[in-house]
Amino acid sequence: MRITDLLKREGIMVNANVSTKSEAIDTLVKLHDKCGNLNDVAAYKAGILKREEEGTTAIGMEVAIPHAKSAAVKAPALTAITVQNGVDYGSPEGDMSKLIFMIAATMDGDVHLDVLARLMQMLMHEDFTDKLKAAKTPQEFLNIIDAQETAQFPDEVAAPAPAAKKDGYQVLAVTACPTGIAHTYMAAEALQKAGDELGVTIKVETNGSGGAKNVLTAAEIAACDGIIIAADKSVETARFDGKPVYSTKVADGIHKPKDLINKIVNKEVPVFHSDKKADNSADAGGNESFGRKLYKHLMNGVSHMLPFVVAGGIFIALAFLIDALSGAPQDGNFGSATPVAAWFKTIGGVAFNFMLPILAGFIAQSIADRPGLLVGFVGGALAASGSTFAAPGGDSTSVSGFLGALLAGFIAGWLLKMLEKLCDHLPRALEGIKPVLIYPLAGLGIVGVMMCAVNPIMGIINTGMTNGVSAMAQNPALIVPLCALLAGMMAIDMGGPFNKAAYVTAAGLLSTGVMGQNEGPFMIMAAVMIGGMVPPIAIALSTTIFKNRWTAEERKNGPVNFVMGLSFITEGAIPYAAGHPLQVIPSCIVGSAVAGALSALFGCTLMAPHGGIFVLPTIGNPLMYFLALVIGSVVGMLMLAILKRPINKKA
Repeated sequence: MRITDLLKREGIMVNANVSTKSEAIDTLVKLHDKCGNLNDVAAYKAGILKREEEGTTAIGMEVAIPHAKSAAVKAPALTAITVQNGVDYGSPEGDMSKLIFMIAATMDGDVHLDVLARLMQMLMHEDFTDKLKAAKTPQEFLNIIDAQETAQFPDEVAAPAPAAKKDGYQVLAVTACPTGIAHTYMAAEALQKAGDELGVTIKVETNGSGGAKNVLTAAEIAACDGIIIAADKSVETARFDGKPVYSTKVADGIHKPKDLINKIVNKEVPVFHSDKKADNSADAGGNESFGRKLYKHLMNGVSHMLPFVVAGGIFIALAFLIDALSGAPQDGNFGSATPVAAWFKTIGGVAFNFMLPILAGFIAQSIADRPGLLVGFVGGALAASGSTFAAPGGDSTSVSGFLGALLAGFIAGWLLKMLEKLCDHLPRALEGIKPVLIYPLAGLGIVGVMMCAVNPIMGIINTGMTNGVSAMAQNPALIVPLCALLAGMMAIDMGGPFNKAAYVTAAGLLSTGVMGQNEGPFMIMAAVMIGGMVPPIAIALSTTIFKNRWTAEERKNGPVNFVMGLSFITEGAIPYAAGHPLQVIPSCIVGSAVAGALSALFGCTLMAPHGGIFVLPTIGNPLMYFLALVIGSVVGMLMLAILKRPINKKA
């Protein structure tokens, strides 16, 4: 979309008589209203002011571009003013803003981002901005923009507005990640933007932490040319039976959205055929490898397990903190010595103890659909209790723990899947009793026999791992490298498989820790969390101190990463890693590994599995932990400064 398509002559004021930022905003909003771009002036202005509260939209070079997405906007539009003496718009370069554009964007799509990108490319030319500032009339201002846009983009062919198929959208998509937070919505945003740029109508369903949003309807599915599934966990796919379906990882939705859309448009995707009813959540498409499917089954379990681990773990950590503050002895009753601590530990323990059944249950459900829930839940519970043939009620020496739950989820799920296929040969008259009698009864027998057989063996392995971690905690030569490795893994893909593997390992070991006796798991958890906090903070430091390495937009968004890093939200660094992977990822890995090693070397512990600075009271040796965080972040920042060369100062 060209700038001249959005900017009317009536929306331009040259040599505006304004002296403050507030007056400039009022003038630009009035121009939008004059052009008929708004249906609610007050609501749109509120959106502009809210955006300014998040950080100035002055970009330097005597230019500011305030913008807002609002339901008060009728259609995407632009207004502009020139101010002879300029106004103080809070520019990062300290200059006065003499050229100000205001973007009004509708809630659907990302026109404001496209316009921002186009303006930034054009405003990089000083002679162009000088001409705009010197324009005597709105028409001259408009002519200057038209000439520059034509000269700078000579091969551009105005893309027709995406023509929606008369029955719906050309391409549909579903995005999902294990935690359902950052990656899910970043992939959706990237796909939507790519669709707009390619002239392809697209609708994206997000399976986030708050449930599915923008859900695809049966009519839309029937009318579309194909479906993209960019997900790292299982999603409902039986509804796509008979349609071309391309399934890939959520990262491809973020980094390769145009490639994915073109696969559908160019009919390069095979038709998906489901053998299940519409509530199936099995994997779609034949393009996925066995390893990819394995990962998605695992992540389906992990995504459902995390809330229980985080909430339950924090409650248990609070119980330890309360007893520590009350001076309770660190014996076998520590964490339950006082009534308040006992309450927190009991409630937290109930939630935390669901970890293994939930993990195994949803792995099995991902493999065998709803019948798999029974075998998974029971298998996870039997792994936690250590049931054997001799002691079905549980044997403490045969507790197979996290590894046993993984085994229960995968093997029991696959066995039940085989049972379902065998039952396909039963008479149709028995169809109604299969899900309520045959599958549960046979599944319970399968998982019961399997877990009672494997628990003694897995229990030995689990006990060995626990004792090994305990021994390593007493030997810095062993625990420090381990913590450095796990912390570094947190920064490799920032929410992807390596990150989740490190986190799940730490969370799985957390329940085996005992304060004053076996603190190894708490040291590992501390290292993993600090490893996830370093990347966003290193980015924020770099954009603040080494400004010449980053564009104006990157510098503007950088400080937000201080908050995300301190909150243990590693995904804040993803946009920077995506834009500069060879510089950002190695720097963050080294910074995280250094922080993890120092955390272990300083003997820092963490009893809560999440929370960042919000669980500071549960961190052992907090001052040294903070020092390790600072050192690791600075190391990441300095390495990034070495690897990433300065760019044009006006970029």
